[in-house]
Amino acid sequence: MVFPLVLLKLADWLLYQFLATPCYLAGRKIRNYDFFYRNPSFKSSQQASPFPSVTKCNSECRASQTLVCDFRTLLRSQSFFPYFMLVAFEGGCIIRAFLLLLSCPLLWVLNYELKLRVMVFITFCGLQKKDVESVGRAVLPKFFLENLNLQVYEVLASTGKRVVFTPVPRVMVELFLKDYLGVSDVVATELQCVGNYFTGFLSESGMLMKHKALKEFFGDTKPDIGLGSSSLHDHLFISLCKEAYVVNKEERNNTANSVMPRERYPKSLVFHDGRLAFLPTPSATLSMFIWLPLGLTFSIFRLCVGIFLPHKIAMTLVGCSGVRIRVKGCIPSKSTKRKGVLYVCNHRTLLDPVFLSTVLAKSLTALTYSLSKFSEFIAPLKTVRLTRDRQTDGETMIKLLREGDLVVCPEGTTCREPYLLRFSSLFAELADEIVPVAINAQVSMFYGTTASGFKCLDPIFFFMNPSPSYHIQFLDKVPRELTCAGGRSSFEVANHLQRQLADALGFECTNLTRKDKYIMLAGNEGIVHDKKNKPLKITTY
Repeated sequence: MVFPLVLLKLADWLLYQFLATPCYLAGRKIRNYDFFYRNPSFKSSQQASPFPSVTKCNSECRASQTLVCDFRTLLRSQSFFPYFMLVAFEGGCIIRAFLLLLSCPLLWVLNYELKLRVMVFITFCGLQKKDVESVGRAVLPKFFLENLNLQVYEVLASTGKRVVFTPVPRVMVELFLKDYLGVSDVVATELQCVGNYFTGFLSESGMLMKHKALKEFFGDTKPDIGLGSSSLHDHLFISLCKEAYVVNKEERNNTANSVMPRERYPKSLVFHDGRLAFLPTPSATLSMFIWLPLGLTFSIFRLCVGIFLPHKIAMTLVGCSGVRIRVKGCIPSKSTKRKGVLYVCNHRTLLDPVFLSTVLAKSLTALTYSLSKFSEFIAPLKTVRLTRDRQTDGETMIKLLREGDLVVCPEGTTCREPYLLRFSSLFAELADEIVPVAINAQVSMFYGTTASGFKCLDPIFFFMNPSPSYHIQFLDKVPRELTCAGGRSSFEVANHLQRQLADALGFECTNLTRKDKYIMLAGNEGIVHDKKNKPLKITTY
């Protein structure tokens, strides 16, 4: 008799916890919402913040002061789901990203702390530290900058010392905050690790409590300025500061004043990595997974058309499949000299020579610095690898120019943003006829380039976009007096062409090189090892 009674009491307790209490709380919420609806003046008074808006904060003479804020306050969007999705997809795999997407219904009913714990576990469980650090360095900064709140950043930038508190894992935000925003210290949630792998659980200190962490960090000293949201938790946090300001929802949604324009970025975003070209909100991520089977089919079709069919037919069919090709300028006539024409392009994707060859309706020879075996196999035109040895590459280019027209990308690597990297000067010493070609590629879902991923998948990812576009602009042939034959140095010719292409595209010129890109994105110099595991010589032209 004792055991059944125990079961009945246990069932009664469970019913009370899981049914009675939630129903009671839900009823109170409904009643309160009805009351607020009938009394809008009371609702507004209850939601009124005791602290002034961040727009009231004077940014002058703040260089010696200390500012503290929550990382979420710096962003216009308050949801961290897209950034966890980026880590899951770019640092993990597509299966992990799909599991995180499936957790959305559960996340919607959980409170803020439990929601973060669930996202942390799904995203980080089993991931290597180096993979997550790579995402934090090369992928997340682009999306953080695009979501940065201009009004909050102006206040942040006016202060001398900046300390950011956030319950988000440190590994996701620290590199961005210190490298791009000049933050002095980052106090964030720490994750548990076993060796070089994350377990998906928080460290012993647990989820960061901002007001408690602020007291421990500053002691009896009060920070000069505190920035927070209009939530009660942030009110407690910023009340420990001498001055406190809040960012209201209406101010975040006011895109005219809060959106950070590219020219105002605290640090130029020249390089970034990752495959996703959109902010993966739940709805956008769901759309991506729905599109994937059809996108892969389109990609295979577009690749096969480009490989096996003649140029004119391929261009027509690829256009019908959604690929937009726009050509501007006059296509140069066939050269009557012994040497071929050298087409000099800026570098957007590995498909630059392919689209140029298709538009010209003739076979070109593409000079490449590094190309995967798979890309070489499926390329519908002849490709020749350069060794990065000046003398050897010069002899190769002279020989190929005698045989026909060449296309070369002097940047040596791709760049996604509106910048041109430094041009190699070798091509200028060898060619008599140089035609500059300005190229721009645009995608909406997947990037067709990568620095740390599988390069063999670059063409597949590019053609998986619903409607990728290529803009090709032919500029006038370089006059003889502006070439080496006219007395100019090879460096002058290279710099002149870089400026000419940048002006045509509306891009900016830089002195950055391939080496700079790979050091920043992949943590190496981009050196390709031969079969004996010896690094190949890399010469800066």
